Amino acid sequence: MGNVTLPTPVFVAGGALCVLAGYLAGSVLGTTATDRPTATVASYDAASNQLCLTGDELSDLDDVGDGGRLCGTWSHSAGWVRPREGDLFRFVSLDRKLAKGSDESGVVIFGTVVEK
Repeated sequence: MGNVTLPTPVFVAGGALCVLAGYLAGSVLGTTATDRPTATVASYDAASNQLCLTGDELSDLDDVGDGGRLCGTWSHSAGWVRPREGDLFRFVSLDRKLAKGSDESGVVIFGTVVEK
């Protein structure tokens, strides 16, 4: 078998075309990012970490209770700001039953204050 060597410019151009093709395929076939909903903090209990949210963007969610409120346990990352009534809050919510190995019912709210 013979050894075939490509000239460097041809090799670089081929690599660039592969990267470009991957980018185009990903942008066309990939999923689009969704915006996280924003709601208003109705109440927050620091002792139990219970957070309740209200707002128009909650109308499409399954876990909204009576009075149009979404209540659940707040989960946050480092650098969090304690929510206060009236703050705007960007979030995603998850039913605990969807967590692997969990039989416990309830809502977990992941998010942070975006405006005070």
